[in-house]
Amino acid sequence: MACGAVSLAGGLSAWSAEPRAKRTKVRLVFCETPNDKPIWPHIGYDFEARRQQITTLLTQQCPDVEFLAARLMNDPKQADDVLKLDAEVDGYLVSVQGLGWNNDIVKLCATGKPTLLVDNLFGGSGLFLRDIAKIMSAGKPVDWVSSANDQHLAASARQFAGLAKTKSNTDTIAAFRATRRKNTPAVTDWVCHSDPVRSLDMDKALPQLRQTRLLVVGGGWGGDAFRKASKEVTGVELVPITFEEMAGAYAQADAKVARTFAERWMAKAQSLGGVQSEVIEKSGAMYVGMKQLLDKHGARGISINCLGGFYGGHLKAYPCLGFCQLNDDGFVGGCEADQMSALTMAIMGVLTGRPGYISDPVIDTSKNVIVYAHCVAPTKPFGRDGTASPYQILTHSEDRQGASMRSLLPVGYLTTTLEINPTTRQVLIHRAKTMGNNPSDLACRTKLEAVVKGDLEKLTEHWSMGWHRVTFYGDLEPQVKELCARLKLQLIEEA
Repeated sequence: MACGAVSLAGGLSAWSAEPRAKRTKVRLVFCETPNDKPIWPHIGYDFEARRQQITTLLTQQCPDVEFLAARLMNDPKQADDVLKLDAEVDGYLVSVQGLGWNNDIVKLCATGKPTLLVDNLFGGSGLFLRDIAKIMSAGKPVDWVSSANDQHLAASARQFAGLAKTKSNTDTIAAFRATRRKNTPAVTDWVCHSDPVRSLDMDKALPQLRQTRLLVVGGGWGGDAFRKASKEVTGVELVPITFEEMAGAYAQADAKVARTFAERWMAKAQSLGGVQSEVIEKSGAMYVGMKQLLDKHGARGISINCLGGFYGGHLKAYPCLGFCQLNDDGFVGGCEADQMSALTMAIMGVLTGRPGYISDPVIDTSKNVIVYAHCVAPTKPFGRDGTASPYQILTHSEDRQGASMRSLLPVGYLTTTLEINPTTRQVLIHRAKTMGNNPSDLACRTKLEAVVKGDLEKLTEHWSMGWHRVTFYGDLEPQVKELCARLKLQLIEEA
């Protein structure tokens, strides 16, 4: 049976130990997106295989639950089509398979029936984190799973079976939550490597911020209003630059200098991941062009709408490797024209001399970690004179093109993750101990895993200010607190 643009299937469970009338009926909604374009997990991702993997798992391990499948394809109206058949089911399992930003998971989680919201890690994580605070604060019977271990999904989904007997939404949600918490390991080792942080006196730092300029190419999140707030609150000036000016600087880049940087990057890399040398030379030219723009405008950093620029044909190379070089050298190379993250990098760079790492975070309760994922990362997380990390050069993840960075960042260190928002005069902060580098080929290339110092559940359920975060090595809480006091900013402990 079909309903609008949504594909709906019958029950997935072929056998049950109980009579069919006693089984709980659950709408299993797969939130997907076309895979013929750059996406998370990546272009060409086999959604069908992953969907079949999940349905087989649930069929086998939840025999007392009948799952009625539906599939959304990045159209907000399709959620309405699913909900027209609400009377057929006792609850919902909403699996966010890929980054289809238009799939309306908020509406799917607002039925008042027990609902389990599931992130397909490195697939739907951005939509999951963007909307979960709104979903959880609505007071509906909803809980969530965000685990690399599919057995944890099955364990939570089995709790739907109790509905057939108790008819209690409260008991079902409590069982969801208890199951997730049981499968989240405790953290007991908080011993971190010694890592003293250089700190610039605030009386010297604030005047330096007022002399700091950042270039923003091809747009900029928050637009002119954010740029105005940045200048008024922090002193940092954000200067808009067109794609045409960036493309002109790329075209004028000295080919010999560009090749020198490309050869240096290739020589130091552990591997090139099939990326051709001419592609890396284009990245070298992009770096030279960016550096020329910094010199021209008297700026110490640049943030580029890299995805829009590359996909739209405005840029002939990704800036990822060049961003890494800038960050390692004490400048700011910021992704996606994210003005707030670039500003955060610039401010903390002035205060500590350390580069920030913009990421798309992912929650993995199977290890009780947050995973900071992106295709750009510094290789000198302790500052330009610090120890360099090994790295690999790979294609950009979403479209499997260009050249990007997998930095194998050091483990056992305390990190501080921030967003500084001058518009709301708020600063988000959480700290975490680095535990490893996730090797998954899904989504972005660098994936730094860290155990949050605090409550991972709280961090997840109160996520705000967009998806991005900026991570710095070191315990920077003292510097951040003083900054907030000086600039009259509200400090929000996320975890």
